[in-house]
Amino acid sequence: MKKTTPGQWIALSAMALGVFMGLLDVTVVNVALPTMATDLNETFTNLQWVLNAYTLVFAVTLLIMSKLGDMFGRKKIFVASMVIFTLASIMNGMSTSLTMLNIGRGIQAIGGAGMMSLSMALVASNFAGKQRGTALGILGSVIGLSSASGPLIGGYLVEHFGWQSIFFINVPVGIISVILSVIFIKETPSFGANQKIDFAGMFLSAAALFTGIYGLIQKEGHYSWGWTDPRVGGWLIAAIILLVLFIIIESKLKNPMMNLKMFKNRHFVGAVLVALALGWGIYSYNAYLTALMQNYIGYSAFDTGVRQLTISVWSLILGPLTGILGARFSKKRLISGSLFLGGIGFLLLANAMTTKVFFVELWPGMVLMGITNGMVNPLLNTAGMEGVAMEEMGMASGLLNVFRQFGTTIGVVSLGLIQSSQYENYLNGHIHSIPATTSVADKIKDALIEAGPFSGHTIAFSDKMNLTPFAHELQQVVLHAYDKGMTAATLLSAGVVFVGAIAAGLLLKKNS
Repeated sequence: MKKTTPGQWIALSAMALGVFMGLLDVTVVNVALPTMATDLNETFTNLQWVLNAYTLVFAVTLLIMSKLGDMFGRKKIFVASMVIFTLASIMNGMSTSLTMLNIGRGIQAIGGAGMMSLSMALVASNFAGKQRGTALGILGSVIGLSSASGPLIGGYLVEHFGWQSIFFINVPVGIISVILSVIFIKETPSFGANQKIDFAGMFLSAAALFTGIYGLIQKEGHYSWGWTDPRVGGWLIAAIILLVLFIIIESKLKNPMMNLKMFKNRHFVGAVLVALALGWGIYSYNAYLTALMQNYIGYSAFDTGVRQLTISVWSLILGPLTGILGARFSKKRLISGSLFLGGIGFLLLANAMTTKVFFVELWPGMVLMGITNGMVNPLLNTAGMEGVAMEEMGMASGLLNVFRQFGTTIGVVSLGLIQSSQYENYLNGHIHSIPATTSVADKIKDALIEAGPFSGHTIAFSDKMNLTPFAHELQQVVLHAYDKGMTAATLLSAGVVFVGAIAAGLLLKKNS
């Protein structure tokens, strides 16, 4: 077997840096929003679009960048994506208005999507044999680490250097990555050099993803809106119609954007379902765990990030080992078993949810979450690329990332809905237990429900509320309401991860 060269590992480092930047910027902005709100004189609600703009464009362009890489050379598109990402980071750091920042985030997401969608395919084509599994394992560990370390890195940068630093830090890293990529990454063939670009497929795939994710974002921001509300349901129905049109058109083209026969491969379907479960069950839950630790337990952003190392550190420890484990043992069993372990972790977290919960009760469940993430992500990359034709590796990589990202979006919405429902039910049933008049209690309840579970603690423990004679009783009601909601959200994540374990066990190849 041909030995790997130092240049190949340097190339992997360049790709890993690109992926780390691209995914980190999905989560790192969360902790900077309060500071941004003050500096830009904007409301927290308006600033949510700093997150949504990136999420939307990132998901919408993943498949397009994947296909362009397959057609014209993955290295070219990967390097161009890093340049776009780095330049947009400069624009974001220099932003003086929300509009400028949102535009910059959208442009940045195009670069992030290109880096993310092509990295796995480039690793698969730059490595062979057992080294490919090891390299994909390392890349998977970087993916897991970047998604979980946002609060720590973001908290440190914002606390010491201001919110602009979370963007400016990308500039030197981006420049180094571009230089290393140009020198050391080997280009792949331009498989579609003589093919016509499937503009219809690109448009329909982008439009279907946009309308679907935008509809979910609308529901996330307005929990009181029903699914049949045109502002939510209208977008989701449009997504289904566009998806059907995409399938019809792609099935009739000689050189379609996406080879739909990939979904006839039971093993590949299992891989994308695992990616969906990973995003839905684990990545989306991180946002709620962060809110619990900051808003309710009272840790700072940086202290929260330090404690969440109990999750993210496992990606560093296990990622490089998964290549060795995957070569010796069944990846199917490793993935299914790891997801089952994660489900147990969520059950431990649900059991720990009380009004007086602290990190000492949370860390056992968080450790199991981290082990699951550290094992499944790298193994999923390797298993998902098995049996995929060389000319379709970029698309396969893109689909795994789309399902992971779509799962995260669905997860944030579904966890939020079940949390808000339980939170509201508890408030409705217990708000009148406080020693206040019915009208006062009802007004407080309406304010708490309008603010939502994340902000209820701020209202209940505000200076104004502390002056009331019923402050303690109200605070206990709010804490119990949040506890009920968080427990329900945690159990939902447990269920999703268990279903992912079953899907992996039933669909992935036995010898995988």
